[in-house]
Amino acid sequence: MGEHCVRDELRTLFLFEKLSDEQLDVLCQAGSIERFPEGPLCTEGEPATCFYVMLEGELVMTKRSGGVDIQTGRTSQRGVYCGAWSAYVPGEEHTYQASVRLTKPSKFFVLDADAFAAFMRSEFPMAVHLLEGHMVGGRRQSQIIGQREKLLALGTITAGLTHQLNNPAAATARATSDLRETVGKMRHKLAMLAGGKFTPEALSVLVSIQEEVAEQVAKSKSVELSALEASDREDAIGDWLESHDIIGAWDYAPTFVDAGLDTDWLERILASVDEVDATASLQGALGWLKYTIDTELRMNEIAEASKRISALLTDAKHYSQMDRGAYQSANVHELLRSTIMMFGDKIGHQGKGRPITLVKETDQTLPELVCYPGDLNQVWTNLIENAIQAMDGHGTLTIRTARENEDMIRVEICDDGPGIPQDIIERIFTPFFTTKPFGEGTGLGLDLAWRIVVEKHHGNMSVRSQPGDTRFIVTLPLQAPAPITPTPGELAAAGTE
Repeated sequence: MGEHCVRDELRTLFLFEKLSDEQLDVLCQAGSIERFPEGPLCTEGEPATCFYVMLEGELVMTKRSGGVDIQTGRTSQRGVYCGAWSAYVPGEEHTYQASVRLTKPSKFFVLDADAFAAFMRSEFPMAVHLLEGHMVGGRRQSQIIGQREKLLALGTITAGLTHQLNNPAAATARATSDLRETVGKMRHKLAMLAGGKFTPEALSVLVSIQEEVAEQVAKSKSVELSALEASDREDAIGDWLESHDIIGAWDYAPTFVDAGLDTDWLERILASVDEVDATASLQGALGWLKYTIDTELRMNEIAEASKRISALLTDAKHYSQMDRGAYQSANVHELLRSTIMMFGDKIGHQGKGRPITLVKETDQTLPELVCYPGDLNQVWTNLIENAIQAMDGHGTLTIRTARENEDMIRVEICDDGPGIPQDIIERIFTPFFTTKPFGEGTGLGLDLAWRIVVEKHHGNMSVRSQPGDTRFIVTLPLQAPAPITPTPGELAAAGTE
């Protein structure tokens, strides 16, 4: 049983000092003075049942982040309040927003949450409307602008994907046009060969060689020549063709090099044709084979372009998680890879001549996460986009992954840009805070990332920055909290809204 509440004692607290005697009497009748031992007073996430105002003692307030409790305040000031402070907002599921632990025996004025809510609504109706509007309106504004942030990111990603799809699509169209022209020339050449320039035996040998050449073209894809090697082989083939009086020798040479042929192949072709028909034209045989090679190379280009388009669409689907549930097991490296792919030509590996050089330092032994993959891709998108902008499109993007402890992993997105000024680094996760010019940023990209990592996944997010080295560090649990399944009553209520 609590101690009797005295109006004059409540009036000494800054929270109640302006209240009338009648209002203080209402509070005293509804509440009580309670003494609590050292230890927990209320726990974050549990139903908020009481509103507490400290009369004497000391408390420590903490918030859960990344699986650990982060201390946000420690005080012994009389009048400090905690607990169900927002109980007056209707239609909300009220839970304690932070954990409070007492460091020594303490005394509080305790008010039941419902009584606190009723007092606020009856005694301060205008204040309640203002506070409710501020809380609910702010939340809705964050949601609306958060959706806009996602749409802006989607626009950037779509533009990059469109550009990437355009390249293989254009290559396919170009190769198809070339293939149509080559097939037409092949039909003409075949008619000439069959018209008497080659005996049936010579044509049979030529068809056999044609099949071998087609197989060689397929093999040549796995053998890459250096620029110097390709140039030397092209010179050797050109010289051989010229020495055998082949018209257009230097037009043929690059095609034969692309097919993986060399002068030994040409000697075999010459020997095979001479063996069955000494009068047959080497020019005609090589012309026929060139058209064969051109056809195979164009078909290879179409196949490669089609594979590229398929891979891009697969990556885009993986990025958007269209074919998966919201809460799934996922490989963090696959999520990062699909996100990087969406930035297209902005990012490339070392030596590829891209504006942003990509360096990966990853631990491939990391286990899969049970998480919200689509949301994490939004986090990677925001962080990578910010890094690209910080480097003004030129620099090195470094992505690191590692095991943090037994049940956490660590992901770092790093850039070598100018860094974040120390006077604002504490505010970068604050909603609507942005360093971009007016109209170019909403200030919600990092806030959205923070809420996905910390609130939805129960991980942690931090930043370290100095000129030339800025690191956004994300730690994630191996298993994020599963989504809460609504009760039948909640589903019925949602259906009536």
